[in-house]
Amino acid sequence: MSEYDDTAVQTAAVEGASAADTANHPFPELTFRRAESLKMGGEQAIERQHQNGRLTVRERIQKLTDPGSFREVGTLAGTGTYDAQNRLVSVTPAPYVAGLARIDGRPVALGGEDFTVRGGTTFGSTRRKGGQGGFIEDLAHHYRIPLVNLIDGAGGSVTSIKRRGHSVFPGVHGFERSVELLGEVPVVSAVLGTAAGGPAGRAILSHFSVMVRGTSQIFAAGPPVVKRSLGQTIDKNDLGGAKVAVDTAGTIHNSAGSEEEAFEQIRRFLSYMPSNVWELPPVVETADPVDRCDEKLATIVPEKRTQAYSMHRLVQMVIDRDSGFEIRPTYGKSVITMLARMGGRPVGIIANNPMVYGGAMDVHSARKQIHFMELCDTFHIPLIFFVDVPGFMVGLKAEQEGTLREGMRAVTVAGKLKVPTITLVIRKCYGMAGMATCNKNDIDLKLAWPSAEWGSLPVEGGVAAAFRKEIQAAADPVAREREIEAELKPYASPFRTAEAFAVEEIIDPRETRPVLCEFIALAEKRLQADVGLKPRYGVQP
Repeated sequence: MSEYDDTAVQTAAVEGASAADTANHPFPELTFRRAESLKMGGEQAIERQHQNGRLTVRERIQKLTDPGSFREVGTLAGTGTYDAQNRLVSVTPAPYVAGLARIDGRPVALGGEDFTVRGGTTFGSTRRKGGQGGFIEDLAHHYRIPLVNLIDGAGGSVTSIKRRGHSVFPGVHGFERSVELLGEVPVVSAVLGTAAGGPAGRAILSHFSVMVRGTSQIFAAGPPVVKRSLGQTIDKNDLGGAKVAVDTAGTIHNSAGSEEEAFEQIRRFLSYMPSNVWELPPVVETADPVDRCDEKLATIVPEKRTQAYSMHRLVQMVIDRDSGFEIRPTYGKSVITMLARMGGRPVGIIANNPMVYGGAMDVHSARKQIHFMELCDTFHIPLIFFVDVPGFMVGLKAEQEGTLREGMRAVTVAGKLKVPTITLVIRKCYGMAGMATCNKNDIDLKLAWPSAEWGSLPVEGGVAAAFRKEIQAAADPVAREREIEAELKPYASPFRTAEAFAVEEIIDPRETRPVLCEFIALAEKRLQADVGLKPRYGVQP
């Protein structure tokens, strides 16, 4: 049990104890200052926080972490008020609460802005408790434990110029440590109020981020700055609510209906992660047999090759039951990115979604896939691609959005993967988008279902381009195009490719789980040999 759970201290804070009230304690000033810190911004400020549908930072820490595990650091930081005799009267705590805690028994460094104190604006001291360049980031770095940011503040304030006597050049308290941590330990951010400036930047510098619909917003600058700069009047939810930040822009990965749900997502995410890159992800026991074969997999892919089906349902039939945790489910929806388990071992699932654009890779799904591949590669989580991709999204809008460049960035990242990877072709695997599902640095294991097809481009589109003159010269161009397609179609059979050992194995769909579980278990020795930092060289396109 942490010393800050002491009943006497909590009672003193609630009852508004003065310095005199604590005189009988062995260390009266220490006891009083601790009590002052628990008052946060005062009863009225706490009530306003609750009226806005938000918890206080201390309530958030209590709900997220294991009971009694929070060890606060910097409890006494703040601004004291003294009387004429220089006796302490009260203390306004620093607007940031931070320390060490446990989540599901594992230590984490965590901290967050206290919005009840000056709206969570940056505490003007030389040494910071949290935020970029703060103690809590150093704690995560030096002790190699995950970092959890509970974000509810706008960072710096223009009022600090007068107090300081000069403006501060950007980067004095920079993001260097924040960036460094991304290659070392899991970093999770929950946007639980209005985030702008530095706190918004730190939310982006995360492996996983979540915000609460209706009560959270994130933007580079809020409505007052937008109105001053552009003359536009806009509501903060319309500017940076979850509909924009999560669904449209992908700025934040996931959304939640409440703060409690956001905390549950944080716990779920961390359960797949090692504490740092020098360790392997945790393996858990599962009651789901690794040799389970689901009969429904035999008929899940429609005979009509242009008909959509539920890739979500297919993946759920293969992974350990109830083990899937989807990342960015409402953004870039033509690809599914999911953490899951196979035989109790964490895996990363990247699956094309034929329900959206036929599974084609657009600019948003490319960005989504890139981030997820780098996440799994950094933390030694094997990747499984469930492939049904007809290629890059085409058309004017796709070209205007830069789909080709983002798609080739996905190919570049896939070409640098070091983590064990399995490519399973369910149906289509065409063109450069298909290249982004393979890992040539690994054993390059390519499996396929009998429904699979692949190539530079589908026979239909390829015939129209390659035999254009012959088709146009024919008496019946449509009939001639069909004839050529029929001539070439047999060569597109996956079994012809298997004859040449250009695909390693074609499997019965019902065998998918046993086959994948066996190869994922086999990868463990390889993963043990590859722990540590993952250097990335070169320039992405």
